[in-house]
Amino acid sequence: MLQTISILLENKPGALLRVTGVLSARGYNIETLTVAKTLDPELSRMTITVDVEDRLRTQVVKQMNKLVNVLQASDLTDSPAVIREMVLVRVRCPQDSRTSVLKEAEIFHSRIVDSSVEGFAIEATGDPEKLDEFIEVMRTYGEIEVSRSGSVGMSLETRKLRLQPPVQAAVPSGPGAVSSSTIPSGAAPSGSAPVPVI
Repeated sequence: MLQTISILLENKPGALLRVTGVLSARGYNIETLTVAKTLDPELSRMTITVDVEDRLRTQVVKQMNKLVNVLQASDLTDSPAVIREMVLVRVRCPQDSRTSVLKEAEIFHSRIVDSSVEGFAIEATGDPEKLDEFIEVMRTYGEIEVSRSGSVGMSLETRKLRLQPPVQAAVPSGPGAVSSSTIPSGAAPSGSAPVPVI
């Protein structure tokens, strides 16, 4: 079953590689992956669609939350959420079917982004199942090329999430090193960045 995971993580080199590495090392196939900066340029939001057995879904999210640079990972598969994807379809069609293609594009609330004597380039947005149907309809009119963005998801849960600080790399030992046990409970180490709240 396909699982959709939303991950908020630090915008640092290697963060994406750590996430994909955990999934590939366990044999999970990544179907789609999108990532971009949030309003805070130091953070990125990633949406992953991965093929995972139902009984392993909770375990996958727990593994994501243990990663360095990850502030919060959540499963959007069965929770209240909006999941959308964009597709660009180039349709090469004969002149006598161009009107039908335009009507189909209107039915799917898509828009024409380019037109030529060979056909159209069409942009459509919606849930992945709707786009699958749109592509199959366009295929009946002639040769097509398809480019999909991958899913982007946002949770609709009303509660605000308090983020945990990302897992830190091991503290070097030696003279002058500070043990985590000497830091008072709830206090952040000197020089650490505050944990954002969304």
